[in-house]
Order: sequence, then structure tokens, then C-alpha cells
Amino acid sequence: MEDGKLSKAEQEAIKERAAELKASKGRKKKTREDAQLEVLEKIADMPAGDKAIALGLHKIVMEEFQSLWPRVWYGMPGYTLDGKVMLFLSVSSKWDTRYSTLSFEDKANLDEGEMWPTGFAITSWSQTVASRVRELISTALS
Repeated sequence: MEDGKLSKAEQEAIKERAAELKASKGRKKKTREDAQLEVLEKIADMPAGDKAIALGLHKIVMEEFQSLWPRVWYGMPGYTLDGKVMLFLSVSSKWDTRYSTLSFEDKANLDEGEMWPTGFAITSWSQTVASRVRELISTALS
């Protein structure tokens, strides 16, 4: 936000969220598979680098963390626990940044004393990143 005004990307994210809310009104309850398809549709539209990160995260969540449900949140992949967003991915192409960010909401149990990180920069997907993401999600759910 510059000079108190929202950037074009921020305005677009707000519009996407409003559309998500409008689309969900009055709709029957979705299955986990229905929600997964919506997330995969968003991921399919991403540039290659963001797509690799998003697919890597999505695969881990869907295969290893059955308590988390996928959802599109502000136009990006998010994952909920008991209906509340637990973690989400902000992709670099959406915000024109040099890295994507995996962020955790306050429901995540990442506490380490009086101060701890809740956002993690990801520049590319690798086995090292996948391992760290698994560890973070496990800790967040503990």
C-alpha cells in the first residue's frame, strides 16, 4: 500500500475474495475433493515457478495431512483446519515479489517463546523445501 492506496494486486485480491464469498453462499457443503479441484484450477493458471511450489505444497497437504482442507483464499491456495485458514501460499507472480511466501495464521502452533516466524520465503521447490514444509505443518498442527 503506497500513500494509503491499495495496489492493483491488493485490489484484485479483495475482488477475488469477494467473488469466493459470493460463490459459496447458498451452496451445498463441498467435499474435500471438490475443494481440491478448485485449488488445482487456480494452480494450473500460475507461471511455472509458482506452479511448482504450489503443487509441491498441495501434494504434501493432500497426502499427509488429512485434517487440512484445501480452499481458494484471496485467489491463492489455502488450507483450513475446522473451517479456519491454517496456512496459505502467496505466490510471487501475484505480488510481483522475488519469492513466494508460505504463511501460517494464528491457529498454527508455531510458538517459540515470545516471538516466532509465521511466514517463510520460498524461491523454488526442492526436496529440502518439501522436508521443511512437512516439518512446519506438523508443528503447526501439534
